[in-house]
Amino acid sequence: MQMKALFPDVVVNGTNIASADIAAEAQNHEAPRGKPGIAWRKAAHALVVRQLLLQEAARRGIDADPQELEPGRFETEGEALVRGVLEDAIQTAPPSDEETRTLWQADPDKYRAPPLWSVSHILVACDHADDAELERAKTRAQSLAERVSAKPESFGRIARAESDCPSKSRDGLLGQIGPGDTVPEFEAVLRHLGEGEVTPQPIQTRHGWHVIRLDAKAEGAVLPFEIVAPKLRAAMEKRAWGQAVRDFVQGLAASAEIVGVDLSQPL
Repeated sequence: MQMKALFPDVVVNGTNIASADIAAEAQNHEAPRGKPGIAWRKAAHALVVRQLLLQEAARRGIDADPQELEPGRFETEGEALVRGVLEDAIQTAPPSDEETRTLWQADPDKYRAPPLWSVSHILVACDHADDAELERAKTRAQSLAERVSAKPESFGRIARAESDCPSKSRDGLLGQIGPGDTVPEFEAVLRHLGEGEVTPQPIQTRHGWHVIRLDAKAEGAVLPFEIVAPKLRAAMEKRAWGQAVRDFVQGLAASAEIVGVDLSQPL
């Protein structure tokens, strides 16, 4: 009795896509642990799209002209053909000033200068590779957070006595910081704290455990249209190009004979 293959054959207009190629491509796609079929479907989908574009490049007589992506690294012939057919097929009009301004006016509050935060903290440093030390540091930081919560006015005194950061000499004051000035976990907390608020639980970063107080916050001013317009236009052009590519591929798929993959199904 012949055993059924784990995954179906994939064929695009009579061209077979080897299972080994799909398996290799699957390593580039995320999937939940224990569900390799999801990565396989994503990989098969990607290779079917690539094959459709390569076949269309051949139909249009596109010649491969590999471009240098970075010093010493060039596109493969396949990558050059895919780029070539998309450049030949996709034409999008740049957004007009009116369209760009309409998008900006819909929610100008989205387009602000970066905020500034005035921040103080108490750091309990530790070696993250040592699980026992990590847990001891967390327990100590939690105790400090509870002490600050019980007596908020004691924050500076506790920082001077307990913090492992040089800022302890300034009562834990880090001064003014903006986006990108600190590690992501620390910054994420600042975006949700109110002025004068202290984190009730210690926050872990690669530096250790932190008890954080947001002393003041200055929201960035709304940026004028003239400043925002170039980035808005670039984003609008990128979205339009992406949608045009999706529409083009869907058109190729609709007129193709594809076995083993349904491009209309969400991944």
